[in-house]
Amino acid sequence: MEASASATEFSTITPAAFDGENYQVWAVKMQAYMEGADLWDAVEEDYEVATLPDNPTMNQIKYHKERVTGKAKAKSCLYAAASVTHFIRIMRLQSAKAIWDYLKTEYEGDEKIRCMKVLNLMREFERLQVKESETVKQFADKLVEIANKIKGVRD
Repeated sequence: MEASASATEFSTITPAAFDGENYQVWAVKMQAYMEGADLWDAVEEDYEVATLPDNPTMNQIKYHKERVTGKAKAKSCLYAAASVTHFIRIMRLQSAKAIWDYLKTEYEGDEKIRCMKVLNLMREFERLQVKESETVKQFADKLVEIANKIKGVRD
């Protein structure tokens, strides 16, 4: 009884919308959402669903259905989070992993671009100085923000 109540409560949480801005923030929120909905495996692994054997058991049927619907739900979740402009770009992709990888490449770039972003952020971090009008907390927040951006690009 309790498990179905928590599943119902979770289903009221909507996935983070993506409009092309703040990709790293969206990606972290979306991954957490999909992990909570038990859909992240479909994105991370892009597993193949084996066909059912002849005369399958109830457990095999249930497992097969969960795997098939998990892939469909993950894809649907990413579609739902995309703005119309972004949906048009991803609607041709066949799997949640393909969608995720496309968005990551589109908004973070390939490995070379990510390395350049990290270098630029590290330079920004090194050049950062406290302004006279700034509190210690405000400065610390800036440091943490840059550090989180670096971590986000590296992930």
